[in-house]
Amino acid sequence: MRKPGILPCSTSRGRFATIRRACERLLVAALPNLCLLCGNSSRNLICEACDIAYWNESRLRCLQCALPLAADRAGQGARLGYRCERCRAAPPPFDATLALGDYRPPLDTLALDLKFGARLAVGRLFGERLARAAADLPFGSARVDLVLPVPLARRRLIERGYNQAWAIARPFARALAVPADARRLARSVDTAPQSRLDLAARRANVEHAFALSGQVRGLHLGLVDDVMTSGATLAALAALLKQAGARRVTNFVALRTPRD
Repeated sequence: MRKPGILPCSTSRGRFATIRRACERLLVAALPNLCLLCGNSSRNLICEACDIAYWNESRLRCLQCALPLAADRAGQGARLGYRCERCRAAPPPFDATLALGDYRPPLDTLALDLKFGARLAVGRLFGERLARAAADLPFGSARVDLVLPVPLARRRLIERGYNQAWAIARPFARALAVPADARRLARSVDTAPQSRLDLAARRANVEHAFALSGQVRGLHLGLVDDVMTSGATLAALAALLKQAGARRVTNFVALRTPRD
């Protein structure tokens, strides 16, 4: 029997995470507003100079997985329909991917601030930018019916106190005026961190790691995550959703690694 007044370890971690996030928000509010990329004074999270320098890069990407492609593939026809060699040889279960930029300095610091620094305002920045970018894409005309964040394992959610994918998905869905559901997908297996594994191991690690609740038949679903590396997690989720009858699955990720 648990002794009175002693909280379970998981509950204590959750409360400590909540207190930590509150303290970090107070600290951010008390400090001068500085650009997260260059450190200069700014009224916004990112100053105008960095906004122009880093967010408006024209980059040809694979339509299906958003992997950056060589410059010699440029051209309207390629831009609308070209897929990388891997997607052509073995098409993933998701239909398309939108990425705001590459996961490299200095933009990678934004993802790190969101994931490990509890800067949830970065999630809103990513989400709103993804919504604006989605309207300009050839597959953007196919309206998303439901937005789903990539789920965290319960242990990691308790330790961190939030899901960085949900911090992006909520403002993204709000800007698109479509519903979002953080509970439709769940991570049923507490897998090893993907960053420590090679491509084959990543795929095996998440192949049966997720569970779905509720109906998705006939829906166009938008999967949201902060960073896409190999695409193994998104592929596993898309396969689960397609097996359940989803009509289309589009990934919306803040940043994409230049190489798998």
